[in-house]
Amino acid sequence: MQKSGEDYLEAILVQEIKHDSPCVRSTDIARHLGVSKPSVSRAMSNLKAAGYIEMESYGEVRLSVKGRAVAEEVYERHRMLTRFLRDILGVDPAIAEHDACLIEHDISSESMKCLTDFIRRQCPNE
Repeated sequence: MQKSGEDYLEAILVQEIKHDSPCVRSTDIARHLGVSKPSVSRAMSNLKAAGYIEMESYGEVRLSVKGRAVAEEVYERHRMLTRFLRDILGVDPAIAEHDACLIEHDISSESMKCLTDFIRRQCPNE
């Protein structure tokens, strides 16, 4: 899957959490990612065709089982990378958030596992 697809799936999950709802509006996704509604529409069509999301006729989006698995993995990588950069290395929170978004797509599973284990050893109660 391409990075942009992962970003959209993660955005859907984040909006689900934010609104405490399994259905997310396209406008919320656009706002979260800072993209146009037509861009969201194109991305949702591609994600739907690939089986990552389900869309209601009135525009609400829901993650499929397949999409949720990808979204949760990307979201967890993002959270751990942000935490490492911000809390362990002392990077400015806004920069840590931005850099985590860049790194989350390219880091190997092995490196991510080692980094997660390291973070959990350093901050066991969080």
